[in-house]
Amino acid sequence: MLSVIIVAAGNSSRMGFDKLTAMLNGRPVLAHSVETFLKSPEVSEVILVSTPDRLETITVDSPKLKLTAGGTDRHNSVANGIAAVSPDSQYIAVHDGARPYITQEQISRTLEAAKLHQAAASATRITDTVKRSSSENFASESICRVNLWAMETPQIFNTQLLKKAYQHLEETGSLVTDEVSALELIGTPTYLVENHSSNTKITFPHHLV
Repeated sequence: MLSVIIVAAGNSSRMGFDKLTAMLNGRPVLAHSVETFLKSPEVSEVILVSTPDRLETITVDSPKLKLTAGGTDRHNSVANGIAAVSPDSQYIAVHDGARPYITQEQISRTLEAAKLHQAAASATRITDTVKRSSSENFASESICRVNLWAMETPQIFNTQLLKKAYQHLEETGSLVTDEVSALELIGTPTYLVENHSSNTKITFPHHLV
C-alpha cells in the first residue's frame, strides 16, 4: 500500500499570490499533482496537507483523497501527514504540491526503487556550471558538479523507516527541508532516481507561463 502526502500548506511568499490555486493549463497548480497521484493504480490514499479552501479548488471527488491541516514549517506539515496515513501503509511518498509536472512513469520508477532500497527520491543531475558567490553576489569559486543532484519529489520511503526518521526529528529538534535530509540524520542513504522529464517547482510568476 502506497500512501501519498502532498504538502500544500505554504503561503507562497515569493510569488506574492497563492501559487497553488493559480491557473496552469486550465487547472489550478495543485490539482495537477493531486490528480496524477489519484490516477496511479499503485496509490491507495492521497493525504493533502493544506487548507479547506485549497481543497475546494480541486474538482475531483475521490474516496482516496483526504485533508489534514498543515504545520508551522514544512517538516511539521509532513509530520501531520504521516500521522494521518492508514495503519496498513507500507510506503509513504511525500510530494510538493507546487510540482505539477510529475509523471506516472516517474512515480512508478521511484516506488520500485524504494521497494529495493527502502528509500528513493526523484532527482535531476546538475549539468550547469555551479558557482558559489559572496553575499554581494560576486562569483567566488567553482564547485565541481560531478555527482551533484537537484532534489525533487516524490520522495518515497518504507513507512516505518520514515516514521523513525521523523521521531528522531521530534526528539532532537532538528529542522530539514526534505525527507532525504531526515533519513541522513539517522544514517540511512536514499537512492536517487534520475528524472528525464520536467519536474519544475512553481516558485516565481514566470514558472506559470
